Amino acid sequence: MGRITAIALAGMLGEIDQRQPAYRWLFSTLRSLIANGRILHGTALPSERDVVAALNLSRTTVSRAYAELREAGYAVSRQGSGTIAQIPGGPVAGGAEPLPLGGFGPVPGSTVIDLTCAAPNAPAGMMDQYAQAVAELPAYAATMGYYPLGIEPLRQALADYYTQRGLPTGADQIIVTTGALPGVAAAGRAVLGRGQVVLAESPTYPNSLLALKAHGARAVGVPIGAEGSDIAQISQMLHTTGAKAMLCLPDFHNPVGTLLDDAGRKAWAQQLDRAGAVGIVDETCVDLWLDERPQVLPMAAYSKNLVTVGSASKSHWGGLRLGWIRTPRHLAGAMARARMSMDLGVPVLEQLVLKNLLNSGAALSDETRAALRGNRDWMRGQLAQHLPDWEPNHPAGGLSLWCHLPTGRSTALAQKLTSVILAPGSTFAVDGHGLEHYVRLPFAQSRAELEAALPAIVQAWKQVA
Repeated sequence: MGRITAIALAGMLGEIDQRQPAYRWLFSTLRSLIANGRILHGTALPSERDVVAALNLSRTTVSRAYAELREAGYAVSRQGSGTIAQIPGGPVAGGAEPLPLGGFGPVPGSTVIDLTCAAPNAPAGMMDQYAQAVAELPAYAATMGYYPLGIEPLRQALADYYTQRGLPTGADQIIVTTGALPGVAAAGRAVLGRGQVVLAESPTYPNSLLALKAHGARAVGVPIGAEGSDIAQISQMLHTTGAKAMLCLPDFHNPVGTLLDDAGRKAWAQQLDRAGAVGIVDETCVDLWLDERPQVLPMAAYSKNLVTVGSASKSHWGGLRLGWIRTPRHLAGAMARARMSMDLGVPVLEQLVLKNLLNSGAALSDETRAALRGNRDWMRGQLAQHLPDWEPNHPAGGLSLWCHLPTGRSTALAQKLTSVILAPGSTFAVDGHGLEHYVRLPFAQSRAELEAALPAIVQAWKQVA
């Protein structure tokens, strides 16, 4: 069980809100910290006496706040342990990003650690964002509620987001979707006929590839190495395969982790134009920089034939289930028709939440970014110590390491593990097999989960290698 000190808690609480009674401020702020995951379920809170001293509040104030916290279900008293923070009813199991491994992660109640998922948890303040959105909801409740292309304020906020990044965009070029995958699928339906070739770098993000294949496209792979995209080979494959589209991941490629510079983006866009192919640019990881913010333009700045797909799942929260398409104007009609063939829009409330997040400039928090950076460096250090013959990359962004193994036993490793679910390299191969010398290790999980998973991986590798 973790424990938080009164000094650390005081820093998390911030300044007292003088507009309300002190006990109410302390209760509501503590509840928000627990609900938003800043204070984890099962963490021991500091004693009332220590909180009194740290915050310079009366004992009555602190006692009443703790009592209301217990009454609301966000804390419980345990003999010998004091007051323990909790999520009412306990955290809900699951919620991880499913990969095509034949299942949907651990069963409810399982203690298995899922390392197939690479996504951060909800940031602090998400409950407050929903409360703000609820206050705006009555203006939309007077309508039937269908907004198949997205509500106008969100479309404008997304257009402003691209314009600020150096890609002038109008709200009419934005289509809101239920995540990035429907965006990729809609783009594929709009520009690909059944049986036509879509080119993709291998390895690639498997769910995006499945979204394109489900429409009947034929996927052909072109290798990507640790140094990044091979533009010359991409050019050759575009012309020899007659590909009508290509899936592009220039921003912290999942799983390889590479970031393409402006010269590479321009050259890639030019090759797509020469081949008469539409680029479907997956920007899901664009805001997941860990060291320095990249000074690159969106790839669509270099061609009017590039469709960009984005998502709030990694930068904000997967539970929003919101994505979008930034389309060239000459493809806007086809994109809209393709999108409406899948569903008739996404929930208004979540759109209002994302609109407010974008307009406030909120993205991946400094705290989350620092934690991800720390996990990345810690995991690389642990691998160097316990598996020195593994060769992990050092991505400047993203949520996982891409490790080169000394022998091609990636699938055997995944099958050997019983307490950890791991995606072997073949999961990310365009043709569904190969890449046995590679494994993806996400570091977005909590440090406690990673500390529990890594010894199991080390032990399993010793048995299969």
